[in-house]
Amino acid sequence: MITRAELDAALRTVRPHVPVTPAYRWPLLEQVTGTPTWVKHENATPTGAFKVRGGLVHVAGLRNAGRPVRGIVSATRGNHGQSLAYAGRVHGIPVTIVVPEGNSPDKNAAMQGFGAELVVHGRDFQEAREHALLLAEERGLQLVPSFCRDLVAGVATYAAELHEQAPDLDVVYVPVGQGSGLCANIAVRDLLGRRTEVVGVGAQGAPAYALSFRARRPVSTPVADTFVDGVATRVPDEDAVDVMLRGAARFVLVDDEATERAMRLLWRTTHQMPEPAGAIALAGLLADTARPAAAVAAAVMTGGNCDSELVRRVVAEG
Repeated sequence: MITRAELDAALRTVRPHVPVTPAYRWPLLEQVTGTPTWVKHENATPTGAFKVRGGLVHVAGLRNAGRPVRGIVSATRGNHGQSLAYAGRVHGIPVTIVVPEGNSPDKNAAMQGFGAELVVHGRDFQEAREHALLLAEERGLQLVPSFCRDLVAGVATYAAELHEQAPDLDVVYVPVGQGSGLCANIAVRDLLGRRTEVVGVGAQGAPAYALSFRARRPVSTPVADTFVDGVATRVPDEDAVDVMLRGAARFVLVDDEATERAMRLLWRTTHQMPEPAGAIALAGLLADTARPAAAVAAAVMTGGNCDSELVRRVVAEG
């Protein structure tokens, strides 16, 4: 998916803005998982999520291409939009972000705080993405997809960090939204020549990637019904599916209740509250019946941008 030269270039681009994020083993968490378990804390980036790495690489590429860029536009449920808004501010490029109706008010505010123009359109991410395409044509903006090579190269910087921090990993669990995290982990695993299993994790109410893994081809769904915004995809990316089929060990689906339990578990054992997508990897680890006993595992806490109302409910019910 990416070359070693691309990964090294991404590290040079990302590092001035994103220090190495922590990876810790938490004893109380391991009492529950029953196996050595690393948590990669991507909630510790400047936007509170892993996506900022890809945004920095992609926007830097646009700036360095030598062609004038009037502005960029993309669709998101939150973290991708924050990533682009942050990177646009760094490089002086205007950013327009399309979100669906009813999107997280906290994430909307964060994107605007980083300087993005916010446009609300559509009933879900897919309709927001289609509207972003129209805005790109109407306004002469550069459309930024949710999955592309630059984004994967940026995200791969956290996977490279993780393998340095935990060089004996047997398996890593990765949430799958549009696939940049999954593909980045597969790419780094292969570049380093490791045998680490890469396991995708998704929500039962948004099974497009799981169905694609099973069918060995892209499979879309009519709806994505889950509170885990970061994995609420109903139309998978064909390139991401291709990489997944060649490099993922398996795909685990969990229900929303399992993800909420994982949020409470991480709050209790690490004293940090993940957003739902930041907890679903742990839920997948706990649900994976194919995981070898005593395997050294990692769960990627992809972000901590949890709505304040949801935080109160999760903590109260814990």
